[in-house]
Amino acid sequence: MRNFIIALLLGFALMGNTGCFLPIYSADPSTRTTELIYTSENLRHVLEEWQRIWFLDQPSHLTPYRTHGGII
Repeated sequence: MRNFIIALLLGFALMGNTGCFLPIYSADPSTRTTELIYTSENLRHVLEEWQRIWFLDQPSHLTPYRTHGGII
C-alpha cells in the first residue's frame, strides 16, 4: 500500500511537469509559430462560441434596420 501511494504521488508530480520534460510545442521555430497561432485562434473563438451557445449574438433591438431575428 505504501509503494502504491508513493507511485501515485510520483505520477502526480510528473504529470505537473509535462510542459518542462515533454515540451508542448515543437522545437522548430516555424512549426512552433504555426502551433502558437492555432492555439491563440482557438482561444479567441471561445467568446464567440459562448455567445452563440447562449443566443447572445442575436440582433439588437436598437439597430436602425428592421431585423426579425427569429426563425422565419
